[in-house]
Amino acid sequence: MIQVNHLTKKYGAFLAVDDISFHIEKGHVYGFLGPNGAGKSTTMNIITGCLAATEGEVIINGFDIYEDPVEAKECIGYLPEMPPLYTDMTPQEYLLFVGEAKGIDPARLAAHIEDIMNKTHLTNVRDRLIKNLSKGYKQRVGIAQAILGDPEIIILDEPTVGLDPLQIIEIRDLIKELGKDHTVFLSSHILSEISAVCDTILIISHGKIVAADTIENLTASTDGCRIITLDVRGDVAAVTGALADLHETVNTTVTYGLGGCVHVTIETPANKDMREDVFRLFASRDIPILDMSTNDVSLEDVFLRLTEGSVSLPAEEDAVVDITDSMDAPAEETEEPPAEESPYYEPPKKKKSKKQADEDDYTPLFGGKE
Repeated sequence: MIQVNHLTKKYGAFLAVDDISFHIEKGHVYGFLGPNGAGKSTTMNIITGCLAATEGEVIINGFDIYEDPVEAKECIGYLPEMPPLYTDMTPQEYLLFVGEAKGIDPARLAAHIEDIMNKTHLTNVRDRLIKNLSKGYKQRVGIAQAILGDPEIIILDEPTVGLDPLQIIEIRDLIKELGKDHTVFLSSHILSEISAVCDTILIISHGKIVAADTIENLTASTDGCRIITLDVRGDVAAVTGALADLHETVNTTVTYGLGGCVHVTIETPANKDMREDVFRLFASRDIPILDMSTNDVSLEDVFLRLTEGSVSLPAEEDAVVDITDSMDAPAEETEEPPAEESPYYEPPKKKKSKKQADEDDYTPLFGGKE
């Protein structure tokens, strides 16, 4: 479905994406993880054709995103990190506009929009202006436009940002449902969310893909062992003798515990669950087990190990500089020249009254005031 080959993106001297290659197969839900500034949003923007790559190629369903952009983009539904909403429209008006832009058959568009609003729970706010909706509902509208038209590939950048816990559960269920008929590629900072909905994980760090596998394989290959801890009633010699008959262990330690108990740590291969073997062994030796627990490697452990040393940028936009931010930033304080020494000198402005400030509080969509 998606083939990324030797993709590279530079912003001046900064290397945001460093010669990465991966492929995404049909019918799976993929999770894209990485620290801030690792290259997630940049990669997603390139895959969807919103941003040009410095080098490399992206093939969507057999179409090159640069050579055949229309055909490639017809296969994609995309939710950027900031949903592309026209806030003076209602959700129903906006989805109608997006549906017409996507070329959906007018005969089925109204029914299709109704179905999408039901899936994303927008029916109760269908006639309210988007600008008056909460952050969570705006995010739902963004998801709705992404899945409008039933694209084969759905790409979601932080789809649950701003949602409350109940809404997050609903969107997770929706993503799982979408994964049955679509290929889904999503990024998130919430590791539990990735674990809940994704079957394959890609981890990016410093612009490079450092892991691409199932969660089970990642946790097994990263640590290499599973730790079983026990508190048992007995003496150290008896416990040590019993452990000598336990096969396929990596390492065992026996120490005195609290209250006259013996504390046992058993390291076993990550792909083998030996808890039942341990239980039967100690039961046969009449050594009561008071407590047993396992310490599997979590996705968080894997993420931290693979991205150790990563430096987060202050913004999630992967080093993309927003010129409007630069324009709004306060200038460095310098000594103001006298009016006669510079034709560009303007005297300090007087503080506006509240009425005047309210009148001036308007910014057109394109450019400043005329």
